[in-house]
Amino acid sequence: MLGIRVAEVHDDGLSVEMDVRPELYNFYGVLHGGASASLLDAAMGIAITHHFPGKQTATVELKINYMRPVSEGKLTARARFIKTGKTLIVGEAMAYREDGKEIARALMTYILLAGPEA
Repeated sequence: MLGIRVAEVHDDGLSVEMDVRPELYNFYGVLHGGASASLLDAAMGIAITHHFPGKQTATVELKINYMRPVSEGKLTARARFIKTGKTLIVGEAMAYREDGKEIARALMTYILLAGPEA
């Protein structure tokens, strides 16, 4: 529904992209914070799925700082692993406008689950 797509796979994470569309605006005519939060969360979730095949993951904690609004163009979110353990992964993701300015940064923790039966 948000149109998130993988842009690039990195050794320590992954980048995704999303187009800013009017249906994703808040009351003030800028991208809703929930849409950018979903972009950041998806970046890390997809990165974990790619780098840890056969494992399921779930978000344990997500803390976001919003830097500036955005109302048009394409966003890119870069997720990077900070610490990977047997069951928990700590990472960060940054979202950027097309002009390279950061719009949001998240610190997040995910749990690795064994598989569908977990």
